[in-house]
Amino acid sequence: MTTPNIPLPSVFPEYRSTVNENDKDYRQNVEDWKGILQQFEEKAAWAGGEGESRHIERHHARGMLSARDRIAMLLDEGSPFLELMPFAGIGVKESSPAASLIVGIGLVCGIKVMLIANIPTIVGGALNELTVRKQHRASEISLENRLPIIFLNQCAGANLPQQFRVFHQSGKLFRDIIRRSDAGSPTCTIVFGSSTAGGAYEPGVSEFSILVKSQAQMFLGGPPLVQMATSEISSAEELGGAEMHTTVSGVGDALAADEFDACRLARSWVQSINRENLHIDRTLDHVEAPLYSSDSMLGLISENVRMPLNMPEVIARIVDGSRFEPFKPLYGTGMLCCWARIHGRLVGIIGNMSSVIFVNEARKATQFIHLNNAYGTPIVYLHNVTGFMVGKKSESEGMIKAGSLLIDAVSRSSVPQISIVCGSSYGAGNYAMCGRSYSPRFLFSWPHSRCAVMGPEQLSGVMEIIARQAAERSGRGMDEAKLAASTAKTTEQIETESKAYYTSAWCLDDGIIDPRDTRDVLGMCLEVCENSPYKGLKGYRGVSRL
Repeated sequence: MTTPNIPLPSVFPEYRSTVNENDKDYRQNVEDWKGILQQFEEKAAWAGGEGESRHIERHHARGMLSARDRIAMLLDEGSPFLELMPFAGIGVKESSPAASLIVGIGLVCGIKVMLIANIPTIVGGALNELTVRKQHRASEISLENRLPIIFLNQCAGANLPQQFRVFHQSGKLFRDIIRRSDAGSPTCTIVFGSSTAGGAYEPGVSEFSILVKSQAQMFLGGPPLVQMATSEISSAEELGGAEMHTTVSGVGDALAADEFDACRLARSWVQSINRENLHIDRTLDHVEAPLYSSDSMLGLISENVRMPLNMPEVIARIVDGSRFEPFKPLYGTGMLCCWARIHGRLVGIIGNMSSVIFVNEARKATQFIHLNNAYGTPIVYLHNVTGFMVGKKSESEGMIKAGSLLIDAVSRSSVPQISIVCGSSYGAGNYAMCGRSYSPRFLFSWPHSRCAVMGPEQLSGVMEIIARQAAERSGRGMDEAKLAASTAKTTEQIETESKAYYTSAWCLDDGIIDPRDTRDVLGMCLEVCENSPYKGLKGYRGVSRL
């Protein structure tokens, strides 16, 4: 008899929303988000493209499926697919949609698997600088969460005009496959078409490689290079065809009759992985939905990231039953810390009520991180922070010490940490909220969010003060026109570089998400984190109050 996976009944109190949906600001926010989400959908459509129609038609004429169709064939029916870094390369002149690579987590034979697919209809699937960055990050996620990987390989090798930026980093991709194998994260590669140079090493260092008959070709140097280097003339099939590699060289482990058969073989490989924790069904039944609709989230979020977020209202639209238990609610009130469940899984949540972190807020968050490590509870960070408080009063109260202890706690934390950039995430505040530098298991951004060393106006203002002080010290006059032009240029640059689409283009988050999808994204990430056993640090047991 199978026992259903039912989460324990929650004793956390229900949060009663005080939001008035007829409020002027609420209605204005809803209206503003129509434009934000339209832009989001337009950019998502670009990122989801697979090249020019003529290239796609030529690809299909050869009897080959698109990269997304190949992924769909591998996934279980009805499986979710959490696509990661889909906006990689957006707005970057020398890159391509999704950086010519699709990366995501889905279910294959009931097991969570990382799927990495070259997009052969965009520059032959060649690797550019951001392709390498994206694949490195996918590898990191797989290693941390002990996910098997299936590569859907059809790659023209490095984008040669970018060889300097690709070559010096891409070698680690093969090292990563080997190290992941040692750590229990195995790899299977399906070769669907031509796989040249570095692309040929991918199946070479994988535990299992599948080659599609009459399509797959692997060689370190193609026929033109071989002819130039050795004067030898050979066809691509003779040099590195699927049948040669599965019957003579032994590089291929299985010869697939076609692409459908290749996906069947890969699914069989997943089932052959004999690791107990991979096969545990962690789907929790009878999970409480939030009391408030995800659509109502949009009315809470101002387009202006300088506006504070009503974190209790936001959290009430993310957690099970809109239930959560605040920690130290009367102390350090600019930081909301609470326990709740998301899709049945217990989490600690830290959210910025005030955009500035004061001494008491830092102490409170530090203690909360210590407690969650003592209990082995994952932590979710909801960013809307401009940094730590500055000034004489703050310095004398020990802001540096309190901030350092908070950053120390984030750095030492060994439970899974997941970050959502909900508004602004500036300076050391980003560090304190487990930004990219602090290696959260996952990090996602809302479309309107900003991330930088500080806000554009603040940074350009600081630069202006420094310029005026330098001019005064040197005794020379200040060229006001030149200073105004420099200030405007700096403001524009930081405004551009701090936008979510810019940071996402450079793989500094794991994707931009619609705020209404936050609950489901967090739920899947928490389930993925369970794939790799974790517990808090021993040193955090006992009294952690500061």
